[in-house]
Amino acid sequence: MTTLRSRPAPGAAPIAVLAAGHAAVDLYQGVVPALVPFLVAERGLDYGSAAGVVLAATLLSSVVQPLFGALTDRWAMPWLIPAATAAAGTGVGLAGLFGPYALVCAAVALSGVGVAAYHPESARLARAASGDSHTRMGWFSLGGNIGFALAPLLVGPVLAAGGLGATPWLALPALAAALFTAPVVRALAARAAAGTAADGAGGGRHDDWAAFRWLSAVIGCRSVVFVGLSSFVALYAQQRLGRTDPAVGTAALFTLFAGGAVGTVLGGGCAARWGRVRTVRLSYAAAVPAVAGLLLVPGPVALYGFAGLVSLALYVPFSLQVTLGQDYLPNRIGTASGVTLGLAVSVGGLAGPAVGLLADHTGLRTALAPLAVLCALAWALARRLSEPVAPEAVAPEPLASPGRA
Repeated sequence: MTTLRSRPAPGAAPIAVLAAGHAAVDLYQGVVPALVPFLVAERGLDYGSAAGVVLAATLLSSVVQPLFGALTDRWAMPWLIPAATAAAGTGVGLAGLFGPYALVCAAVALSGVGVAAYHPESARLARAASGDSHTRMGWFSLGGNIGFALAPLLVGPVLAAGGLGATPWLALPALAAALFTAPVVRALAARAAAGTAADGAGGGRHDDWAAFRWLSAVIGCRSVVFVGLSSFVALYAQQRLGRTDPAVGTAALFTLFAGGAVGTVLGGGCAARWGRVRTVRLSYAAAVPAVAGLLLVPGPVALYGFAGLVSLALYVPFSLQVTLGQDYLPNRIGTASGVTLGLAVSVGGLAGPAVGLLADHTGLRTALAPLAVLCALAWALARRLSEPVAPEAVAPEPLASPGRA
């Protein structure tokens, strides 16, 4: 029986296109935190209300992303990729045009639903296009990280020039990406459908739900750390350095996101050398002193330097966790993708308001300090993980492999 691992990849070009589309979608995950300083300045929001905007972008997403994953396990839905991309941009484009707080939250929630709908199907197609290569999956994830990193660079100049009323300009990358990626998505979907029909979804393997639950717990800890920092690091930088210039916060946010691009590339190489699980453990161990240094070591050089180190530590395991989830649930690739990618932002979004309320009462540094403890918890939970059984080690069944769930 042919397995996913033994099928050749269709070349690097489709992964490059998917990575570009991923960049466009995840740009809008980064745009929402980048909007926070402008909402605080123009609308007078407190920390708790500002965190509520981030929550609005992630709360509904946390519910619907696993749902979209389950749907893509049952039916191929490649049309979701361009449609979701357009929705992600449209929501952000509308956010600055609304005055009432509830409408702002509704607009960013629309963007969050678009992001949620995009990821399960795109991760499934990227896995098929990668030929099961961790390096190529890393490039796909790198696209998303680049989008995150570009978000503050896009938001800062646009809103500094036009205020929140200029947010419709922020929708243009999504609309362009939806048109650009649609032909490649159609071709990859046809190829993936043919491969699934020939091989079966899981290649004769069984789903390991226990391991997947431990992995989900690890990702949940990472989510709280990353979303907590991305929501408040811009304001923290302004407060820490005693400056109100938005560029100070934008630079801190860019550093936090840009380091992720480097970390994702390193993750594939580290996994090839040490294995995915060991790489994940080492990354979270390194994140503990990195977060502590960001909050405790004085000086602007330390602030930006440790922000970069935190980003590296949190992003080295990012794409590895996605493929681990897919290999723990080989018969439910869409569900695995939806949960792992959804948890990466949703749990942190749910915890964000608590961080904001604590910051209102105790200060940002005190509110962010528990994030270092969560990194240590992620390391401890990752010690329960093991490498999935390789497809080659599974004897083919005499009958047809199970189809999609």
